[in-house]
Amino acid sequence: MGYRSILRQDCFSGQTIVVTGGGSGIGRCVAHELASLRAHVVITGRKQEKLDRVLAEIAEDGGSAEARAFDIRDEEAVKAAVGSIVSARGRIDGLVNNAGGQFPAPMETISKKGFEAVVANNLTGGFLVMREVFAQSMRAHGGAVVNMAADMWRGMPGMAHSGAARAGMVNLTKTAAYEWGPAGVRVNCVAPGWVASSGMDTYDGMTKALIPTLKKHVPLGRIGVEAEVSAVICFLLSPAAAFVTGVTVPIDGGSPLGSALFPIGKGRGTEPFDGFHRAVVPEVLKGEGE
Repeated sequence: MGYRSILRQDCFSGQTIVVTGGGSGIGRCVAHELASLRAHVVITGRKQEKLDRVLAEIAEDGGSAEARAFDIRDEEAVKAAVGSIVSARGRIDGLVNNAGGQFPAPMETISKKGFEAVVANNLTGGFLVMREVFAQSMRAHGGAVVNMAADMWRGMPGMAHSGAARAGMVNLTKTAAYEWGPAGVRVNCVAPGWVASSGMDTYDGMTKALIPTLKKHVPLGRIGVEAEVSAVICFLLSPAAAFVTGVTVPIDGGSPLGSALFPIGKGRGTEPFDGFHRAVVPEVLKGEGE
């Protein structure tokens, strides 16, 4: 049994699509779906061993993929990596700007170094990658970019650095969509809410204790799964979204819509879209029915 995408099986046949942060979590899932849809996927990340594991999975499933290990915060490394992909493949048709990361902390305790590190991970690095992909390939050939933000619409208490970076990515998406549209480049963004992914196991303390309770704050009664984010990303990369650009799509079960004045009612919610045949439940959620 392979990936169960809702898109046509040959949707990305002949295309080269780059997925940053493709060694784990949502990026790994997106890489698998794109490979199942006949794209040649280039996954990137800082740790070659993580990338190699995903490459082995994709190869076992019959897909086509390769990897580049580099740090998206390193401008020269980004230029070189994008150049090597274009040299090897001729062009880059799609980019999923997924790489990022953060740590929980009250705003008053975040140092300048810590703040800048998270902004570099979630905004500056993504800017560098999309700029180089445009400059070295998409300006001449067109293409599609999907950036990654988060549910930060009502602020992001406990992660001020990440909230600021993600809001910046939403605005950067709009600007790039306008400036690059004449070249045939579409730029969109997704903003996942709480999603069951390997990143949840990186947290400890109070944040770790809160994770199993998050579904109580979602109108649809659960947290999301990686395949639900990947499905939207793949749609935005696809020809069906040829007239969609500059938008950010929330994938959050309605969690930002609520108010303490109007508690969430009880009901059956929705069933998850379990399209990813290699999905792994985070340790922190095991036994929670997610």
